[in-house]
Formats: sequence, C-alpha cells, structure tokens
Amino acid sequence: MIDTTVFQDKKAVYYTLGCKLNFSETSSIGKMLKDVGVRTVRKGEKADICVINTCSVTEIADKKCRQAIHRLTKQHPGAFVVVTGCYAQLKPEQVSNIEGVDLVLGAEQKGELINYLGSLEKHEYGEAITTATKDIRSFAPSCSRGDRTRYFLKVQDGCDYFCSYCTIPFARGRSRNGKIEDLVAQARQAAAEGGKEIVLTGVNIGDFGKTTGETFFDLVKALDQVEGIERFRISSIEPNLLTDEIIEYVAHSRAFMPHFHIPLQSGCDEVLKLMRRRYDIALFASKIRKIKELMPDAFIGVDVIVGTRGETPEYFEMYDALAKILPYFEKAYEFIRGLDVTQLHVFSYSERPGTQALKIDYVVPPEEKHQRSQRLLALSDEKTKAFYARHIGQEAKVLMEKSKAGMPMHGFTENYIRVELEHDDSLDNHLVQVRMGEFNEDGTALKGELV
Repeated sequence: MIDTTVFQDKKAVYYTLGCKLNFSETSSIGKMLKDVGVRTVRKGEKADICVINTCSVTEIADKKCRQAIHRLTKQHPGAFVVVTGCYAQLKPEQVSNIEGVDLVLGAEQKGELINYLGSLEKHEYGEAITTATKDIRSFAPSCSRGDRTRYFLKVQDGCDYFCSYCTIPFARGRSRNGKIEDLVAQARQAAAEGGKEIVLTGVNIGDFGKTTGETFFDLVKALDQVEGIERFRISSIEPNLLTDEIIEYVAHSRAFMPHFHIPLQSGCDEVLKLMRRRYDIALFASKIRKIKELMPDAFIGVDVIVGTRGETPEYFEMYDALAKILPYFEKAYEFIRGLDVTQLHVFSYSERPGTQALKIDYVVPPEEKHQRSQRLLALSDEKTKAFYARHIGQEAKVLMEKSKAGMPMHGFTENYIRVELEHDDSLDNHLVQVRMGEFNEDGTALKGELV
C-alpha cells in the first residue's frame, strides 16, 4: 500500500511534448495524482511536483525536452521532478544527469508513476528506472479529455515495424493493446462524462489485436455501438493496415467520421524500400481512391518525410511513365500533387541513434531538405484551401469548442473543416447546424452562421 498522505494538498505542473498519445497519457497521470490529493498548479503558483512527458522522434524533439526540463526546474525551485516518455526510455542516464531531475521513468513504469514517487524528497542524484525495451509488455490504459472537447482513447502501444529512420519501437516496445471490452467501457465512461467525440490513438493502431487475438476492425464495429458518443476519429493508420472493409464500414457507420490520417513518408518506391516501409505508392494511391469513391468529401491528412538518407543524386533521376528524366523530388512531388488528399504533414528527416538508416551513406544537405519542405508545405496549403473552398455555402454539423471571452469560437465538421462562429459559451461541446461562408481573416477556418 502507498501512503497517500504525503500527496495531500500538493501541487503539480505537467508538461507534454510530442504526439496526441503522449498528451493522453499525461492526462491520465494527472488524474492519477488528482485522485490522491494532488491538484494542478494555478497561474503564478510554485509546484511541488513537475511531470515532464517527453518525445524523441527527432533531434530537435530531444533538445526541446532538455530545454523544458531546465525551464521547469527554474520556474519551480525545490519541486520533485519526474521525467518520462520516449526520451526518458531511450536516454535514461543522460536525462537523470540533468540538474534538478529526481526521477526518470521508462515506458513500463509510466502508467504506475505514483508508485515511484516515495516521500517526494529531492534526490542528490537523479534516479533512472526503466525496463529493457524487449521486456516491455504492459499496456497502460488511457482515456482522457484533451484541452478541447474531444477525448483521446489509447487503444494500442508500441510498434513491430522497425522502419529504418524511426526510434519509436525502441522507445515504446513491441505492439500491444487493450481488450475491446475494456476500451468500450472507457468510451462509455467518456460518454457518461458528457464526451461527444473520441479520437482513437496509439503508435500503430491498425496493428491492434496482437495481444488479445482481436482486430482493429472488430474494435471499430464495437465502438460504433457506444451510445452517447456522436463521433469517432481514427488517428494515423498505416496504409497497408487500412483495409477495404474498414473503409467501407466507415463510409456507412453511425459515428466514425470521414476523416483519415495516413502516413505516406515518400512518393518514391525506391526510397520507401530504404525506409523499410511495407507498401508501395501503388497501394497508397489505391487506398486514397477507395476512400474518395465511397466518401468524396472525406478529409485525408498525409505524413511526408523529406531528405532521408540514401536519396542520392542517382535516385533523383528516376524515369517516369512518360520517359522523361525527373529529379527524385520532382517524381515524389508529382505523385503527391496528383493525390486527392487534403493536407500534408511535412517532416525533415532527422538522424536518430541506433536506427538502420545511419548505415546508408548519402546524406541530403540541410538546405535541400528545407527547400523541399517549403515546396510541400505550399502544396499542402493549396490542397487544404481548395478542399475548404468546395464547401463554402454548404451546411454541416459542427462540434463547438470553448474559447477565451470575446474571442471567436471554433469547431470541426464531420470531415474536419474548421469553422469559426461568434463567441457564445452556451455552444461549448454542442453539435450545431452551421452554414459555412468565406474564409476567416487568417485563412485557417471558414466563417459560419447558425442555421
């Protein structure tokens, strides 16, 4: 038994870097501490506990983690500092040596953080407690409300794919998941709390079922029956795991929205092979066509990485079907430009220790990476604005989100178009019928009026 009296009237601050899964897990940690008497700090207060949930997807992410630790230890002198997350799992000793850090917890320990806090007395030296990646087995459930209206339901963790550029399998371990019955129960609890929208999160959610003998399709069908939840969204799912039966089901489902996020990473088959991805551009294109055939107005977000190792000048000169000689990037760019997708999430390749990509000789210059990123970002803006423009004048249901007093409110349609309305507190977390008008001043949303 844990003596929880030490936590009474203590104050905590939470800082999260990285993905939606991390934010979901931090929220669950916050709820765990709240249940034993710890409250979140208010503005201007000093915290007794600092919890920093880290990311390590890029070198920049590592740097941001270190900066966050330094900043929080200065802002909250004397606080007991706990660092967890991917960076903590991958570099526990490095993190524990940062001045002010008391405790470093790996992926296996994150879900039971409270068991490791002890008396909250500062340590002379940081203590690191981790489990070797190969031995990570547990699945820590998490269903938490985000900073807006939607909930994030963690359905899966870890990854078995070992793409050549990625450290996530080393940071989170092998693929594992919760049971469908437990996840349905969590969704029902979210509905009981007033939740109307849930985003399914994980590292590789399409791989769901490895540890329970179930499938992601089974999960989708079960969640679709949860009363009270009006909307489900599928977060990033690998194209080879997005089956036609899932697409067909979403097209006619009660609550799953016409909204997909599918990582492409490269528009060139040769580079996909270097990345050790499990599909080619033909399969990717077929998934996009399938979605658009059944859901013409579906929102499709796509991840792209530019400047990976091995994109040699020779690779830049692949032939296309018209027998023209095109640079690599032009080939990839033209493929992406021809896809009927809505938005690109563009990442510059970052070298990560321990990855297979480091064995590939050719390194793309930083200025070339930047140039390619800018072109793809411009293409993304073009595609997103064209998608939005097609819906001007149409009506749609929008789930509104609270905003600061006097500021416009925003919400999203079923197909993830951001809509702006005049401020009205009574609309928070309500589905309203809206007619969409022109773009707002900064071009990030369509102005709407209630119908």
